[in-house]
Amino acid sequence: MEDVGWLAKIGFPSTRLIFIKLPKYRLLSLLLKEPKFTTLSFSKTTEESSNYDDLERMSVRELLLGINSEDKTVPKSVERALPQIEALATLVSEKLKNGGRLFYIGAGTSGRLGIVDASECPPTFGVDHGLVIGLMAGGDKAIRKAVEFAEDSKEQGWLDLQAVNVTNKDVVIGIAASGTTPYVIGALEQCNANGISTGCITCNEGSPLAKTAQYPVVVVVGPEFVTGSTRMKAGTAQKLILNMISTTAMIQLGRVEGNKMVDMQLSNNKLVDRGTRMIMEELDVMEDEAAYLLEKHGSVRKAVKAYRDERT
Repeated sequence: MEDVGWLAKIGFPSTRLIFIKLPKYRLLSLLLKEPKFTTLSFSKTTEESSNYDDLERMSVRELLLGINSEDKTVPKSVERALPQIEALATLVSEKLKNGGRLFYIGAGTSGRLGIVDASECPPTFGVDHGLVIGLMAGGDKAIRKAVEFAEDSKEQGWLDLQAVNVTNKDVVIGIAASGTTPYVIGALEQCNANGISTGCITCNEGSPLAKTAQYPVVVVVGPEFVTGSTRMKAGTAQKLILNMISTTAMIQLGRVEGNKMVDMQLSNNKLVDRGTRMIMEELDVMEDEAAYLLEKHGSVRKAVKAYRDERT
């Protein structure tokens, strides 16, 4: 193994050493040309070493128990961030009520989670596909296959938002577990400069993203089971928060009655059956009549309203 003790003599942090089998001059050249580490002014807990070690020696059961044990801590972390989530969800609801749109912007897992939440709003709540929009570094092709270095552009996020005509009526939420993604930070900085409301979901306290967003949500989940794999606890926390924000906003928009998705799109047999049962329960009618009303009017809300209007 290469002796890298000499690196400490030139000021390279001993805790950041990588043991690479390279000639001394070559390793020094790499470090000088492309530094691999940046001194951060905040604690990047998402990169801290796992609470577990020797994972490759564990049995399947031991691995699952460890992952599950870590996952159990996530809802509590989200709970501690509820005041921040409330502030952001209130803003989102107000913007949508006033004709604005909700944008999610992220990279990697964070970007994909935003796209998932945005894509589920139309079928679940019957809203237009352009009301909640997910953008990610690298574009749509990055949903399935990572696009290298796409997240490193500080300009592209704003360009992507401009391509969908973002305005100050809208709200933009940046999603990045680390809180350091240039694509996301750059987009929010430009939004701020142009009078567009911004929020974020991140998992590191005091990160650049949290400092950039007007309405930051910081949910500190601590080290991942696999060190640095933020698709795990951090991703779970982000998904929970996205569920909370979009669902709350849709309820505030009147897209839920009682506890029912009365505007859901009838895009498959399962949802048609669900809608039929909802009408049966609400109007106290037989299944055949409920199915007829649903087919005729196209949604639970419209079917229930038409039925009641005919009898008043």
